[in-house]
Amino acid sequence: MQEFLTATQSFPTVLFSAALVVVIAFWLLVLAGAADHHSFDADLDTGLAGIGGVPVTVSVSVMVAVGWFSALTGSVLLHRGHTTGTVRAALACGILVGALLIAWAVVRLLVRHFRRFFADQPPPSRQDFLGRVCTIRTGSVGTDFGQAEVAAADGSTAIVQVRQLAPADDALSAGSPGLLYAYDEAGEFFWVSPYDRALDPGPPPAPPRTPRRTRPRRTA
Repeated sequence: MQEFLTATQSFPTVLFSAALVVVIAFWLLVLAGAADHHSFDADLDTGLAGIGGVPVTVSVSVMVAVGWFSALTGSVLLHRGHTTGTVRAALACGILVGALLIAWAVVRLLVRHFRRFFADQPPPSRQDFLGRVCTIRTGSVGTDFGQAEVAAADGSTAIVQVRQLAPADDALSAGSPGLLYAYDEAGEFFWVSPYDRALDPGPPPAPPRTPRRTRPRRTA
């Protein structure tokens, strides 16, 4: 046990250990609903590294886990060799490079086999909420403050920042319905206006069924 703890806290395993803690914390946030596993798809291009086609968070998480295990194995063997000085430092650097290469090769192999299970769809965008009806969650909505809850197409809900132009004819308060009609990229908030659900015609009514005519039975 002491050998394991020493290896995890030594170079280069300690680098992967720190990254592994971040990965575990991120997936805990995903499970809690506070983050999305597509969060970094629009920020990083993994296609150049040959590991594209799956969410970035998945490929990076697998790479960190494989790299941590590879570096840990190399560090344990290095400690058992009892090398010191420049030779030890050179071997540690070699373990770091080797762990990165092994992690990249494993992730590339896995991505090649599991890429077909991930649909090629654009990552979700805040623009998808435009035109949707939301529910105000703050006591009031003004030009500088306000939050609302809105449902996405897949049924999930999100809390978004909303603002209302002044002067407003109808004040928005907690529980009031509102319509998200524009998005401000600079301020990262939606413009909202009061919405009257009574004016929503809803889906068209189903056509009435025509009763089938039955022929009278003939009596002998």
